[in-house]
Amino acid sequence: MNSQRFAVEYDRRTVGIAVRVPGGFMFYASDQRFEAMDGQMFRRARAIERQLRRHADRHPATSSAPLRRTPSMSTPGVAL
Repeated sequence: MNSQRFAVEYDRRTVGIAVRVPGGFMFYASDQRFEAMDGQMFRRARAIERQLRRHADRHPATSSAPLRRTPSMSTPGVAL
């Protein structure tokens, strides 16, 4: 089985991963600012990028939230 995983970046920080699933991509947040999006499915990778921007605009960070650690990915990351 060949699973595709991509690191997802926002504002030059890794904020999660996108995993290819039938029908699109599943987003898993590693940054608490985007936890509300954790587990959401997106038909296209660009849709994740748009939703990150919308979410950040609606919920501006008052302080930098610490990253929640996730296991290392064996697939090289790709910034969206």
